[in-house]
Amino acid sequence: MTIYVINPNSSQHVTDGIDRAVDPMRAASPVPIAARTLAEGPPGIESQAHVDGVVAPLLTHCAALEDDASAFVIACYSDPGLAALREQSARPVVGIAEASILTAMTMGQRFGIISILSKSIPRHMRYVGAMGVMDRLAADMPLELGVLELADETRTFERLKDVGTRLRDTAMADVLILGCAGMTAFRTDLENDLGVPVVEPCQAAVAMAIGRVALQKTRLEKA
Repeated sequence: MTIYVINPNSSQHVTDGIDRAVDPMRAASPVPIAARTLAEGPPGIESQAHVDGVVAPLLTHCAALEDDASAFVIACYSDPGLAALREQSARPVVGIAEASILTAMTMGQRFGIISILSKSIPRHMRYVGAMGVMDRLAADMPLELGVLELADETRTFERLKDVGTRLRDTAMADVLILGCAGMTAFRTDLENDLGVPVVEPCQAAVAMAIGRVALQKTRLEKA
């Protein structure tokens, strides 16, 4: 049985980054953790059309893994297909956006989201509003870099520092969320540079999935 972390875009570079980000958590997991790429997805999920378009292939991909799965993690900050996969699967299903927001609220009073693009922000606002936690959001600010552009680590980190500083000092966020699975490599350095907690969503979601699997294991042992 395996926790499957599904990258809904087709960028193997992003999947490799996710795999590296969650690797330290494997020692704490009662089951293996595997990061997978949705080959049918776009190179980066950057629009509502992209979000909507990956739901059907994501459900098909996960259905094929159902019998071997302990849990599923949807590793895109728009949480595409989250409700549908929860309906389809008998396993725990965790979305990285939802998990990161819930985690951030345990680490500070006001969280700030670092988005990839300005056009990502309306999707995030709808989601935060649907979760009923808009009063905990300090602000959502973009890097104005697409998913594939995040591979330029020097430029990306400079943008992250600039946007993170504005979220901390102007919006008064006391915890930051990296609003894309393509930002996994930067959490520790950004946290050290800015001096505030930084939540990497894939790590937050996998931590929740590990917890759900462990709780299920405990219930089965008691039964």
